[in-house]
Amino acid sequence: MSWQGYIDNNLVGSGFVKQAAILGLDGSQWATSSGFAVSAAEAKAMVAGFTDPSNLRASGIRASGEKYMCLRTDDSSLYGKKGSGGICVVKTIQAVLVGTYDESIQPGQCNSVVEKLGDYLRNSGY
Repeated sequence: MSWQGYIDNNLVGSGFVKQAAILGLDGSQWATSSGFAVSAAEAKAMVAGFTDPSNLRASGIRASGEKYMCLRTDDSSLYGKKGSGGICVVKTIQAVLVGTYDESIQPGQCNSVVEKLGDYLRNSGY
């Protein structure tokens, strides 16, 4: 399956992720949903946040020009909130998965979908 297929079928296609992107650890864009363009600088800030989340905690998680208040971080996941929506970012061996949700989607549903795809890609060597 192409990287775009993971966006279309597994993330946005699940109905529990509004917008999504798959990014390389270097900030490169592998695939994205329509109208959701995570810049290389935003991607690099997310990747850096997995090892040192202090900047994300101070200035938020940014994706496609939107700023999300950083709620929780660990070495493989970042979570943020903006109004009634939010963001889930999951790091795999070679990539970063980004999924957003709005008021029509429960945060846990979005997080579960993004995290499960992250687990699958890690187990597949990605």
